[in-house]
Amino acid sequence: MANAFQDQFLKAGVVSKQQVKKAQSAANKKKKEQRSKKEKPVDENKLKAQQVAKEKAERDKALNLRKEEQAKQKAISAEIDQLITKNLVQRDDECDIVYNFEHRKKVNRIYVNADMKQQIVDGKVGIARIEGRYELVPKIIAEKIQQRNDKRVILFEPEETVIDENDPYAEFQVPDDLTW
Repeated sequence: MANAFQDQFLKAGVVSKQQVKKAQSAANKKKKEQRSKKEKPVDENKLKAQQVAKEKAERDKALNLRKEEQAKQKAISAEIDQLITKNLVQRDDECDIVYNFEHRKKVNRIYVNADMKQQIVDGKVGIARIEGRYELVPKIIAEKIQQRNDKRVILFEPEETVIDENDPYAEFQVPDDLTW
């Protein structure tokens, strides 16, 4: 819509159409320059919304990483359970010897026979935890479990006895089946 004064001047013949168009284009350019010179007002709500979205994305990413780690741990645990159940050394009613061992700063016990006890002491058999109980597994399987999660298995290394030359009791051996 044109300016009322411009229309009146045009009808009166004081100005030509070209002059009116030139004046309008000059006025439009001036307005455009003024708008570009002004700093755009900072929309605080928009900034807050962007910040909230960024924080939410970071939380979601951390949560996804945690869920992936939990899924990985669950898969490893299932794999360990499968290794134990498929390779455990069968114990029966004849296993009446109590073998005490320490695991995670607690003394636990497992019932074995004399042959199994000797295998544990020699390091040929390890003790693995599955669903709150302990089972015997061959050393190879125990090492595989230890690679995946060392908190689920106990491996005993055969002890090398060092004899002190000055020990007056060196010739007297302490029996393995001595219980305190």
